[in-house]
Amino acid sequence: MTLKRSVAILPLLLVGLAVLIFAACGDDDGDATETPSDGTAEPTLTDQPSGSHSQILQDVLDRGRLRCGVNDSVPGFGNLLADASFAGFDIDYCRAIAAAVLGDSELVDYTPLSASARLTAVQTGQIDVLIRNTTWTTTRDAAEGLTYATTTFYDGQGLMVRADSGFTSVDDLATAPICVLEGTTTEVNLATRLPNAEQNSFADNNLLQQAFIDGLCEGWTSDKSQLAGRRSEFPADEGGPEALVILDETFSKEPLGPVTLQNDDQWSDIVNWIVIGTIAAEELGVTSANVADMAAAAPSVAIARLLGVGFEGGEVTDTGLDVDVTFMQDVLAQVGNYGEIYDANVAPIGIVRAGTLNALWTDGGLIYSPPFK
Repeated sequence: MTLKRSVAILPLLLVGLAVLIFAACGDDDGDATETPSDGTAEPTLTDQPSGSHSQILQDVLDRGRLRCGVNDSVPGFGNLLADASFAGFDIDYCRAIAAAVLGDSELVDYTPLSASARLTAVQTGQIDVLIRNTTWTTTRDAAEGLTYATTTFYDGQGLMVRADSGFTSVDDLATAPICVLEGTTTEVNLATRLPNAEQNSFADNNLLQQAFIDGLCEGWTSDKSQLAGRRSEFPADEGGPEALVILDETFSKEPLGPVTLQNDDQWSDIVNWIVIGTIAAEELGVTSANVADMAAAAPSVAIARLLGVGFEGGEVTDTGLDVDVTFMQDVLAQVGNYGEIYDANVAPIGIVRAGTLNALWTDGGLIYSPPFK
């Protein structure tokens, strides 16, 4: 065969080879639709309508209740009260999600979870969302199959001691026995900061507090928000809050916020933008007291978009979140904006907001909202 003839035939051979490869891929890459014995096609991800609900959202709507994983022993954030109701900063974000999705902030089933069980509860579908002072880390975000919403509280680890202990710095407890919650980033941080300290780990805060009271530990370490919460309700017969001191040093970064399952982006987006909406509302001056008036006559385009109304008779912006466009009206009317949630829950346990990372970005903090548009 001459070279000229070989070159002429080559394109035909390449076309044939491409057809064979394409056909083979259609059989083996897992995207082809197989037909079961009853003759109906097995649905695939691409068969689902583009506007269909996420699985978790649909479950919540069918159930008529939101399942929220929480803490039940941290005053100010997640606490079970004497009347069997739950209260706290994290609890209010559970309520905010229920208000946005179901129209009623009271339609929440709270599931108290230990630190060691909380992530598994998300992964197995026991709960729809976890809002339980859980730190956002690389491993949890990637390897554990979880998605973190916008941070609601920027925290850090600290140490609490008896006021009369004589300890004035973290280094003073370099070899001391220290109480810590098991299954938390706190254990690792403590080992890094004080490698020679004696770690005594406990399954929950109540057991830990009793061990501290019994003198089994000279220090108590946790996120500073937890320490402040437990300090605020320290037993009166043990000296009350004044008997304890939280040392100044913060030796870790603990960004806390809601956690959802990684493989349901639509549900994660809904949870995330509810959080963002409470921040945006504070930035824009929309509160539980004025939200109805703002919705009736929005004073700016930004507020109109946040509340799901048209500006000066214009079109309403569709968020694409698969919840009612007025979802933030329900959130704000029933729960409040970020500042209101903070002032109702965190300020009373003695954590001042001004000058901290949890101030609005306009006041030098990190609390910041992307735009609704």
